[in-house]
Amino acid sequence: MTPGLVTLSVLSGGFVGLTLGLVGGGGSIMATPLLLYVIGLAPHQAIGTGAVAVSGSAFFTFLRHLRAGNVRWRSACLFASVGMAGAFAGSLVGKMVDGNKLLVLFAALMLVVGARMLRRKPGLAACDVAAGTRYCTRRTLPGIAGAALGVGLLSGFFGIGGGFLIVPALLLSTGMPMLYAVGSSLLAVGAFGLTTASTYAVSGLVDWKVAATFLEGSVIGGWLGTRLACRIGDGKAVLGKLLGVLVCLTALYMLYRNALEIGWL
Repeated sequence: MTPGLVTLSVLSGGFVGLTLGLVGGGGSIMATPLLLYVIGLAPHQAIGTGAVAVSGSAFFTFLRHLRAGNVRWRSACLFASVGMAGAFAGSLVGKMVDGNKLLVLFAALMLVVGARMLRRKPGLAACDVAAGTRYCTRRTLPGIAGAALGVGLLSGFFGIGGGFLIVPALLLSTGMPMLYAVGSSLLAVGAFGLTTASTYAVSGLVDWKVAATFLEGSVIGGWLGTRLACRIGDGKAVLGKLLGVLVCLTALYMLYRNALEIGWL
């Protein structure tokens, strides 16, 4: 890697980490387009490399929530273990799809995520607290397992962490408070990303040098973002909507560019 490319990779990772720390889930979906259009990786390589970076960043943030007591282990472990099977199957299918067509589907998913970010209420900062008990019972096990399998499939197919899907799935299937759902979801995000990255790595579709520098930037950006999140208060809502607009605009650009590549336009 040239010095300029290293700098771009660190800055791109820093942007993803910063947005995740500031506004919560949704920021990691920008990893693939940054690796595509800023770093210049091929479609499947960008997805595989992005999965490595997203996984590492998620595990790093998970440790912070773990130290703060925001993780419900039974729900988190069940969701992660079942979902990894789905992520493995989804990543195998994703590698078989033409790169440009896969990016068209990815862009459509980005539009859904961006729209949700424009509509949602501001997320919880790292400094928020909540009281809670245990939220994994015989009654909730089927719901958690079913949701995990579905989210894992999507996560593996698109090479994303899936936090924007995992958090509501945990909320609906267990009834746990939002803060615990966020903290517990990060174990699954990391596990799904690691599973996807492993299948892509076996096929030689991970650029490890880019992944390392991108992850370095995301860890630094995530640390800074979580510290800033506790200070800007209601400003998170504005930042979240701005990021939603950016996600939607990027998705439209990806749709246009890949439709041209495929010959649909």
